[in-house]
Amino acid sequence: MADFFEGSVPERLAKNVYEVDEGNPHIEVNQEIAKATGTGKLLVRVCPAHVYSEEPDGTISVEYAACLECGTCLAVAAPGALKWHYPASSMGVVFREG
Repeated sequence: MADFFEGSVPERLAKNVYEVDEGNPHIEVNQEIAKATGTGKLLVRVCPAHVYSEEPDGTISVEYAACLECGTCLAVAAPGALKWHYPASSMGVVFREG
């Protein structure tokens, strides 16, 4: 059990495997709604996998391949700000830690 708590969160997350469905993102940000509601900045702050980042022009970019599929972004996003669905079968995160 002690091994479970060893290492930093980024080190532990790096053990996960991601089966990426290239060209078929399961997360898309509606930039207009995200900017108007402040959702974009909130997504950047709350995502445990740091999937979202704010570009210099204020748009929110998404690195969907690193998504943990936890749903935190759905819980905080304004209605219409995100188009999110689970990745296709056999795609997405494969947890290797805990």
